[in-house]
Amino acid sequence: MTNPRTIQPLPVERWKKYLTDYNEGLGLVYERLVLNDYLDRIVSQHNLRSVLEAPLFGMAGVSGINSVRLAQRGCAVTLVDENAERLAGIERIWGELNLRATFVHHTDFARLPFDDASFDLTWEWAGLWYLPNADALLRELVRVSRNLVFVAMPNRVQVGYLMRKFLLERDFVNYVDESWADINRIKRELRDVKIIEEGVLDVPPWPDTVMPASQVLRRLGIKSKKLDAQFTGAGWNWSTMDYYLGRRPELKAMIDRYTFIERAPIPWQIKAIWAHHRYVLGQVKSKK
Repeated sequence: MTNPRTIQPLPVERWKKYLTDYNEGLGLVYERLVLNDYLDRIVSQHNLRSVLEAPLFGMAGVSGINSVRLAQRGCAVTLVDENAERLAGIERIWGELNLRATFVHHTDFARLPFDDASFDLTWEWAGLWYLPNADALLRELVRVSRNLVFVAMPNRVQVGYLMRKFLLERDFVNYVDESWADINRIKRELRDVKIIEEGVLDVPPWPDTVMPASQVLRRLGIKSKKLDAQFTGAGWNWSTMDYYLGRRPELKAMIDRYTFIERAPIPWQIKAIWAHHRYVLGQVKSKK
């Protein structure tokens, strides 16, 4: 059982600045665009038309834009958040993108405010370990889906995760429940679901430390004006929103140059040594 005493709310500094500052960093732009490629595939393969994302705050950077590609593909998107201020900011951001979604303020992830089998796809990205009742949320994602459930979490065996945990940000384990980074635990909780796919996503050639490169260098005690200048300033601006808004259409081609590990024709189990996220895709069993 999850112990709610070990779980703290998502730190406000992890999301508030990004409601107006869209400079997320290279790693996050990579993460979003390779996730988009995956979402494109399952939309086409399974003819998805309606989508629920709950919770929507697991990914760092700009909250609430994980499902943008699904909306662009014509899916009816519903987004659930427990924080009214964050949700209002996300609704404004979607307005900037001229995209429509249904925004639901709801604080109890143990009981979602939707009927059974309401959506073709229910999903969440890297948010389980912030919840005191993640097991109940997984059951709810299954209940309100009529087809697919997709869940991804950070890969706790990759190098960057271990650097973060034991060297760079040791206190982060105080506000998450690490046991939800165990994909096998997630699979056990996905009752009434047939697992049709599992693997890894987000496998760039750099480790995942969940902090800007310049900050990593400082925490490692590496002082170099040249490196600091390379990873900061106007020249180091990476924004998925710029890509979505058409300001930097070249970002996709730039990111694709880094996907050689992601696209390599080798078993995902080997890629898992370096992959930033593990995922599982399930199909809800008939309840008739």
